[in-house]
This record gives sequence, structure tokens and C-alpha cells, in this order.
Amino acid sequence: MKKKLLRACTVSMSIGFVQGMIPDLMKRYEVVILSSPGPEMDDVRQRYGVRTIPVPMERHIALLRDLRSLWLLYRVMRRERPDIVHSLTPKAGLLCMLAAWMARVPVRVHTFTGLVFPTATGLQRRVLMTTDAITCRCATHVIPEGEGVRSDLISYHITRKPLRVLGYGNIRGIDLQRFSPRPEVEALATPLRRPDCFTFLFVGRIVRDKGINELAEAFRRLYSSHPHTRLFLVGPYEDDLDPISTEARHTIDTCPAIHAVGPVEGDPLLAYYAAADCFVFPSYREGFPNTVLEAGAMALPSIVTDINGSREIITNRLNGLIVPPRRADALLQAMEQVMTDTGLRQTLATNARPMIASRFDQYYVRQCLYDFYAAL
Repeated sequence: MKKKLLRACTVSMSIGFVQGMIPDLMKRYEVVILSSPGPEMDDVRQRYGVRTIPVPMERHIALLRDLRSLWLLYRVMRRERPDIVHSLTPKAGLLCMLAAWMARVPVRVHTFTGLVFPTATGLQRRVLMTTDAITCRCATHVIPEGEGVRSDLISYHITRKPLRVLGYGNIRGIDLQRFSPRPEVEALATPLRRPDCFTFLFVGRIVRDKGINELAEAFRRLYSSHPHTRLFLVGPYEDDLDPISTEARHTIDTCPAIHAVGPVEGDPLLAYYAAADCFVFPSYREGFPNTVLEAGAMALPSIVTDINGSREIITNRLNGLIVPPRRADALLQAMEQVMTDTGLRQTLATNARPMIASRFDQYYVRQCLYDFYAAL
């Protein structure tokens, strides 16, 4: 009889992190997917025939709703009796690890894809550290997505449990065949290209924590002295969760060289990578940023901040440049250097894809997880 594996995440959008693994996992385990209700739940159920269980969970602290979610999750654990519960994302980690511990699930695994508390302050920081410590206490196995996350969990005394990064880190890996200049991608990229213009690209949520305030300021100053440049911002605003500053929003709305195109997926997203000259990702905190991996796979040099995850993908002056976070002046200097120094840019671009292929190929990353499960 197959062991039962329950994979859990807070919101259905995050199912994408494990979606490609579902067929392989179903050959080995009885797989159940749990998250808040959402269209992605219906998609994986119809596409793979996997069983899904919707349980509403809030991404942010909401005490009464969190207690209700915990009770519902406990009932799910008691009814399903899984052999392994593996959670992803912070709120699902806290609630699912608590519920699985209460229900005496034998193997309880949580993957930390990033830590919020290092950039928080005051009471919020203490609360976040406490909830992460509870997650670790209730889990039997804790997987940090990268060495930076592992180091923070240790140095901030969140847990004393053994911590193991799988492979070189990352939870999804890169499909190198898909992330390549295929004819379909090139056809979509051609209308986006402007040979007379240097194109910077950001892909992610348009929020403060992604460094958009500094990016808007740096690009505004760059554009004033180098008008033959432009910036694509690909991703959604989240004004209700983490709004950018009024000044940054005004710059984005009024600068003719900044194009905020909203969320884009599939080959149209890859077309933006193919049409760009440099990827910029000035985030304040990450676990392991997938967009930096994607940009590298598309042979783009990257400018990133010196934070967890990003510095594990980018080696300074080899496949990108690393700058301090929250520093618009440092970001401006790096952007200007990549734009004007052709030799440096060619070196970074030449090394970008081989470095991603050698460490983060999708098949290798998935096999690391399958081997971990088998060892359990």
C-alpha cells in the first residue's frame, strides 16, 4: 500500500511550486493537495486526477480565523491520517505543523522558502520569530530552501534541529527547455525589442519589499542622463498588503520609459526576458527567487541585492552584479555600469545560463526531493 503524502500551502497560487512534480509523486505515494480554495485547486484536480482539500487560510495574522483554520486542519489530519505532511509558505507551515502534531502524524516536514522576521522590527519581529519557532518545534524535519535561510534559522536561534538544504537549494528548479529562446518565444519578443534602446526588466510583485521604491528612483535618475533606456515592470501591484511609496508610484505612472505591464505568464512572459538586456531584482528579502533563476536561464545578466537566495544564484561580476539592499545610489551605479560596459555585460550574459544549468536544472532539483522522501 502506498504511503499517503499531504502537500499543503496557504493559497492555491502556491500549488505551482509543486504542480510539475505531482505525476511523479503519484507514482510513489497517495497524494493529497491542500490549500485555501482557488482556481489552481480545480486545475490540478482536473489535470492530474489528484485529490484536493480546500481549507481557508489567511496569509496574514487574523487570530480568530487562524484558530478556525487550525481546527479545520486538525479534523482533516484526523480523518485523512497521512503518513507525511509537507507544508510550504509561512501560514500553512504554522497551522499545518500544529495540526499534524496534534493529530500525531508521524512525519511532519516544513520547507522555509524565506523568512520575514529579519526585515521586521519591534513586536511584529518577535511575533514572527515565535511563530517560526513553533513551526519548527512541531515539525519532525525542517528544510531551508537555501543556505542563507539555513544560516538565519540557526543564528537567530529559531531551532536546534538539524537543517539540510536539498541540493544547491530552490524548490522547483528550472525547465531549461522551456526557458530558452524557442521560435515561439522569439516571435513574441520581436515586437517588444528596440535596438536603439537598452532594456531593463523586473519580474515580480510591485511592492515595497521587492525594492520597487529604490528601482523607480534609480531608473528615474538613469533616464535623465541616458534617455535611450527603458524599464519593464512585469507583475501585479499589492496595494492592500505592501504598497510602494507615493513618489515611486508617481514615477512609474509619469515616466514615459517605465512600462508597468501587469501580470504576464507563459511564453508571453518569456518574451519579456528575451527582449531585455538586463534583469534587475532589488528585493529586501527572499528565500530563493525564481525570477532570478528564470532570467539566468534566458541568458540575462542580473543585478540583485545582497540577500538570501539572490547571492546563492548570482556570483558578483561572473553572472551578475550584487549591490546593497535599500540603496538607490548603488543600484543606479550598477545599472549604469551594465548598460555602458559592453565587455562586462557580455561576460555576465555568457556565464548566466551555464551557471543555472549546472546547479538548478529542474530534474536535479526534483530528484533531490524524491531522494529525501525515500530516505524518510
